[in-house]
Amino acid sequence: MQAEAGPADGSLPAGRPARRIVRDETLLVLGLSLGASGVSALISFIGSVTRPGGLKDQAATLNASAAPGRPWLDLAWQLFGIASALVPVALVAHFLLREGAGLRTIGFDRTRPWPDLGRGAVIAAVIGSAGIAFYLAARGLGFNLTVVPEALPDVWWKYPVLVLSAVQNAVLEEVVVVGYLLRRLHQLGWTPAAALAGSSVLRGSYHLYQGVGGFVGNLVMGVVFVYLYRRWGRVGPLVVAHTLLDVGAFVGYALLAGKVGWLPTA
Repeated sequence: MQAEAGPADGSLPAGRPARRIVRDETLLVLGLSLGASGVSALISFIGSVTRPGGLKDQAATLNASAAPGRPWLDLAWQLFGIASALVPVALVAHFLLREGAGLRTIGFDRTRPWPDLGRGAVIAAVIGSAGIAFYLAARGLGFNLTVVPEALPDVWWKYPVLVLSAVQNAVLEEVVVVGYLLRRLHQLGWTPAAALAGSSVLRGSYHLYQGVGGFVGNLVMGVVFVYLYRRWGRVGPLVVAHTLLDVGAFVGYALLAGKVGWLPTA
């Protein structure tokens, strides 16, 4: 099953105006979401490599407190950030519905929950173990910053927020960078190889804030995810896998940081 082809075969009406509209729509979606994150990560990376000292002596912190010392306000900011980050997904759903397709055409629905869960768990197990080894090696060689997956206060909502953040990351990235982007690039006439490269490089780009290792590791992950999406025609398993990977990173770090010697801390 070709993922780029939806119920209406993912084709466009003939003529330049339709192609221009799709091109502009795609650029706007990326500009409001992960394309902008890629530019931000590039600027952050340039700042990191121009500072004195090696990359591994610097830290990239995720899921940090937004209102230190004020837990309820902090919780409100965390939930607001998660919800607002999902707006581009709602925008993608809107555009696909206007096209007569919807999120079901990219396999983001509940029609195959058990296959999606099973496949996602297997992907997460394989990529998770390899990813940890790659991160530790890249940091040891000086190609990566120390990634601090969470720096939230020790409050009752800490772990639920970390899980919600993992789900948000997974839904946003897999729906936009895989399902939506591949469909639009197919409609714009990109070859399968070019679309795979574009999606994978974009995924790597918004992880550049972690360093060269973050870029390369996520680029490879992007290639694997595009291959599996084209094989299965569904982003559902990818969302499950990505969620499990991020839950493992966020919650695992919160539980293990400072307690095991092999886990780098800032």
